[in-house]
Amino acid sequence: MTAAAATAKEPPRARRPGAWALFANNRLAAAGLVILVAIVLVALAAPLLPLPPPDITDPANRLIRPLQEGHLLGTDQLGRDLLSRLLYGTRMSLAVGVSATLVAALIGSLLGLIAGYAGGRTDNVLMRGIDMLMAFPYILLALAIVAVLGPGLMNALYAIAVVNIPFFARNIRGITLGLARREFVDAARLSGKSNVAILGTEILPNVLPTIVITMSTTVGWMILETAGLSFLGLGAQPPQADLGSMLGEGRKLLFNAPHVSIIPGVMIFAIVMSINLVGDGIRDLLDPRLRSGALARPAARTAVNRESVADAPREENANALLALEGLNTRFEVGDEIYHAVNEVDLKLNAEDCLGVVGESGSGKSVTAMSILGLVPTPAGRIVGGRVNFHGDDLLSVPLERLRTLRGGAIACIFQDPLSSLHPLFPVGEQVAEAIRAHQPLSKEEVRQRTLELLQLVQIPNAEQRLSAYPHELSGGMRQRVCIAMALANDPEVVIADEPTTALDVTVQAQMLRLLNRLRRERNAAVLFITHDFGVVSEICDRVAVMYAGRIVETGPAEDVIHAPAHPYTRKLIDCVPVLGEQDRQLDAIPGLPPAVNRLPEGCAFADRCDRARDDCRVGNVELAALNKEGRAVRCLYPLVEGAEGSG
Repeated sequence: MTAAAATAKEPPRARRPGAWALFANNRLAAAGLVILVAIVLVALAAPLLPLPPPDITDPANRLIRPLQEGHLLGTDQLGRDLLSRLLYGTRMSLAVGVSATLVAALIGSLLGLIAGYAGGRTDNVLMRGIDMLMAFPYILLALAIVAVLGPGLMNALYAIAVVNIPFFARNIRGITLGLARREFVDAARLSGKSNVAILGTEILPNVLPTIVITMSTTVGWMILETAGLSFLGLGAQPPQADLGSMLGEGRKLLFNAPHVSIIPGVMIFAIVMSINLVGDGIRDLLDPRLRSGALARPAARTAVNRESVADAPREENANALLALEGLNTRFEVGDEIYHAVNEVDLKLNAEDCLGVVGESGSGKSVTAMSILGLVPTPAGRIVGGRVNFHGDDLLSVPLERLRTLRGGAIACIFQDPLSSLHPLFPVGEQVAEAIRAHQPLSKEEVRQRTLELLQLVQIPNAEQRLSAYPHELSGGMRQRVCIAMALANDPEVVIADEPTTALDVTVQAQMLRLLNRLRRERNAAVLFITHDFGVVSEICDRVAVMYAGRIVETGPAEDVIHAPAHPYTRKLIDCVPVLGEQDRQLDAIPGLPPAVNRLPEGCAFADRCDRARDDCRVGNVELAALNKEGRAVRCLYPLVEGAEGSG
């Protein structure tokens, strides 16, 4: 096959949304940009327009109302054309505001970078100087600077720039202070880079988005402050026009000729409002967490767009505590569609522990998060299936009902306890908050219940630990706190999303024994997500193996571990080290999982499977039941005989 032919058969890559597409999706920011661009273009084109000079007086035509022939916006008290003065004044105000912003950003950011990186005496000297500037009200300080330098537009520019330097300096210093202690900066020092090189190549690129955002949000203030000084007669001097001086000149005519002051006032409002809207859009655009396909806050629950919904659960799931039926969850990022979860069927009964196993990116966590509508929208959406809990479809219940289930009847334990716990609140208060959200108890009852939960998860000195902060606890202790929060309201289902992955082996074993004991004592079902078959053998009754968003094998844990039917399951088990078998070879699975936005036809594992044949790469491979009760496999040539329709 020629390279050209191979290229022709490759599916076209979908384009991720560009910066403009994401910005345009924020309608307010886009509207602000349109207004701002229109104002700037008209102001820049002022010398080319058929307008009279802005400073030519004509007392015979003073105070003409707007929309009169020859004077679209009327004239002022000296007969000067207001449209001409407005456009030239806008040019001047924009130039001064942008210039002052650039000066303040350059000096303030430089001071912040040096202070935050150098620390010690340099930091103290620079920041105490900044504090002295901030000790004065900024407008009074600007007035004092102009009073010393004398009235004039350039002096007003200097004054506005100086009083805004502390704003940039303190923001950039705070960010630099945190970056200067990071490992990548230490690595740059070890490589022999100079301090100037580190600031320019390591620190500056990380703070540059903040500088741009700060500039975009402060240029509007600069224009307002400059206009304020001109309004007081300290900025632009007659006959020079800027928006502030025009507003000041018109204040005496507010009653008999209000258009003289209203017109420049409306222009100031339009400029500042449009700049602020554009600044908000730039801020959102530079936030990588919002580059998921739409600039909007995540919804309270995952969007559900199903073409059809079954009226009742399947007959075999009628008595199940929790059942997933044909669940489909995907992410829509621009033109790309990522099929994260495809036709997933799972069933959980009381006291069951179902292990969901697979490599990273196989869809385990998305499946778990879909149960309670926690997949973030925009981007994520559920497009098919049901999630049955006590016969109710959780994808259809009202949001208030779903909120009562979250943390109540269905609880979650996440992988990283340090990011799951709030760093600024004691762990006792966080456990108590979980209780108060679902139970109307008194303050003393909540405290007693919190203490009982910490003791239940075997935290030593539980009463003293109530006032401890997350950073004061070890990883194992933090995970125990997360388990206590999950058990706070006696849940019927606990979703444990790789809760032991970040723990050492000893603590991991303790956590597994604790979860196993608590689910039997509390009669709770556990959905345990992991990538380790060693953990499955320790705690799970049944197991479901996921690959590329689909269940490829399911059955009793002991049967699957000792006699896997799917080649992928076999290879996952072969990757688990066994004590006492030091000669055992741990073979990595060759290749990589397919991208879920370009899933191949047929079996998704075929390209990595040594048993694959031509018919494995065509059609749809169904999840077929094995002869042994409770076993099913999605494979045409399974390792265990007895699959319906297997080869």
